[in-house]
Amino acid sequence: MKKGQLNILFKIKSETLRFRCIAAIFILFISNSLNAEIITGAEQTSLYLNKLKGKKVAIVANPTSIIGRTHLVDSLFSLKINIKKIFAPEHGFRGEAANGDHIDNSVDPKTNIPIVSLYGKNIKPSKKDLKNIDVVIFDIQDVGVRFYTYLTTLHYVMEACAENNKQLIVFDRPNPNGYYVDGPILEEKFKSMVGMHPIPLVHGMTLGELAKMINGEHWLPNKLSCKLEVIPVQNYFHNLFYPLPIAPSPNLPNATSIILYPSLGLFEGTQISMGRGTEKPFECFGAPWLKMGNYQFTPINIPGKAVNPPYLNQNCRGFLLTDFANDYVVTYKRIYLDWLVLLYKDCPDKSKFFNSFFDKLIGTESVRNQIIEGKSAVEIRKNWEAGLKLFLEKRSPYLMYTYDEDLGLMGKKEKK
Repeated sequence: MKKGQLNILFKIKSETLRFRCIAAIFILFISNSLNAEIITGAEQTSLYLNKLKGKKVAIVANPTSIIGRTHLVDSLFSLKINIKKIFAPEHGFRGEAANGDHIDNSVDPKTNIPIVSLYGKNIKPSKKDLKNIDVVIFDIQDVGVRFYTYLTTLHYVMEACAENNKQLIVFDRPNPNGYYVDGPILEEKFKSMVGMHPIPLVHGMTLGELAKMINGEHWLPNKLSCKLEVIPVQNYFHNLFYPLPIAPSPNLPNATSIILYPSLGLFEGTQISMGRGTEKPFECFGAPWLKMGNYQFTPINIPGKAVNPPYLNQNCRGFLLTDFANDYVVTYKRIYLDWLVLLYKDCPDKSKFFNSFFDKLIGTESVRNQIIEGKSAVEIRKNWEAGLKLFLEKRSPYLMYTYDEDLGLMGKKEKK
């Protein structure tokens, strides 16, 4: 790759930078105004408190499970709801674990409620876990990307509830990447913790909608069906860019990282660092061997956030994408493959550029093969267009919120 290619890709003139900053502030201001009207499922207590009174309740929750500024468990505990058990996904119940860390069963010191880990060896509630439970609540903020493991946790919770005849209530939350759909459909042979369902990499659905789709498409084993109820979000539509009130996980600390996550998350299947072990995770990328770029970083161990990140204590050269992300929201609305294509060409040892995790993340081996063959991003994207069209038709009956292809992020009709 020629020196100018990446530099041209990221060069920003001062006028453009000022415009993007103004646009970003405008988007944030308008979004926050609209978000004042958004009421999440958990916040609508009048719709579900009567369903919980007198019941033995289990809750699947993490730090994003909030009502206002108070954790859902703390709120329901104060209202005398009989919470018998907490199920904790990746990163733990209070968010104390780093990416991929093993999480042990424990007891919540604030409420004395037992916590059962659903990440590691025990990925699904057991029959014993649900023995004295009447209803299970699922309330976790998702980011709309197939390989984000909270969707997999939802699948296994639905499976356990179906097998043990337990009711599941999903408190729905907006999808911050819900304004577009993109990427290849997951192929069956690449099913794993980072992908369970034949959906695109960016699916444009909330977890409540996906729960209905899992049931409706019979994606649970033996075509089981879960006794499901979804408490919907009020005043939400998919075309709205929704900045989250709390970080969904330690390495997605802000809107920029969440916007870039669908694209930069794929780097975990390569020899490129996406900033784990720095203060800018999923806002930058680089490697010790990359000769171009005007941004440098050195990954370190950060307790609760990054343990032995790629290129630990090694200086990496690359690019900071914060300014690019501001424009990305308005302009691209797609997975940005160009970086993968260009970086593969620039890698001095191409045989080591991809690792075995890449195909699981992307959901197919064809993308990796096409990058190796020298295909462009445009050529690669054409191969998943037919699958996306079929998916959009299949998901239609399960959508709970307005989605209009002609609507912009501000809810205005876009000029064409």
